[in-house]
Amino acid sequence: MDGVKKRYTFSVSENTFPLFIESIGYNPREQDFTRPEGYPYYHWLQTLAGEGRFHFGGHEWVLSLGKGILLLPYTPHSYFTVGSQWTTVYVTFGGAAVPSILNGLGIHFSAVYEEKEPLPFSKIVFEMLQMVERDSEFSRLESSAHLYYFLIMLKQYGKINNQSSLSSHYDRIRPLVEWLEAEVAQPISLDEMAAYARMSPQYLNQIFQNAFGISPYSFLIQLRIRKAKEILVSNPEIPLKNVAKLVGFRDLSHFVATFRKKEGITPKKYRDLHT
Repeated sequence: MDGVKKRYTFSVSENTFPLFIESIGYNPREQDFTRPEGYPYYHWLQTLAGEGRFHFGGHEWVLSLGKGILLLPYTPHSYFTVGSQWTTVYVTFGGAAVPSILNGLGIHFSAVYEEKEPLPFSKIVFEMLQMVERDSEFSRLESSAHLYYFLIMLKQYGKINNQSSLSSHYDRIRPLVEWLEAEVAQPISLDEMAAYARMSPQYLNQIFQNAFGISPYSFLIQLRIRKAKEILVSNPEIPLKNVAKLVGFRDLSHFVATFRKKEGITPKKYRDLHT
């Protein structure tokens, strides 16, 4: 790969596949980023040269050669270059099938990975980049196939750093997270979340901070916004007031204000841009 920055993005509204790439790229000089609200899709970032410091979930990791990080959607994080240069590759992805695929592979939480074999992850990303460069109409089916292969390789050849502490936090609240996803349309208080998880509100907050770097309430709001974005794009005929109710907002004005605060644009503008 030459020293030229490469970035390709794909229209999410056109992706009906259960597994799709949202963006993919190569950055010879990675930039510093702070994302207090996280990124709306699954995000893989891997070091090819140099190193960077990555912060999420109250922890800091050094991403040196061969190390990468997989972040779940809306995981608050920041990262910074260490030294004069940090070279990376990345891919962001989504799709209705991603949670079940990752669960099947035993990948349940954001984590730092280290390759057990020479660069199999970055090789797959490079192959996808080359396919995009050769064909601007990069096949969505091909991209889905390559992405699935990438996730298989991540499971087969990836060694998770500090797995026990991160996974233990997530495992404690996984049933609650699944319940929140199923009941997102309902009004849910912190006390109700704590009761479902069978722990005190204070302890629940601590577990969420350790697992995701945010409070349970912030997690629920992000979940509501993510579900709203899915409905806005996949069902453009549904009125905004109905979308608001489907994701747990009791009035349209609160939905619009919260959506604008999180996404920087109104729900209508988001729908217009993606449909």
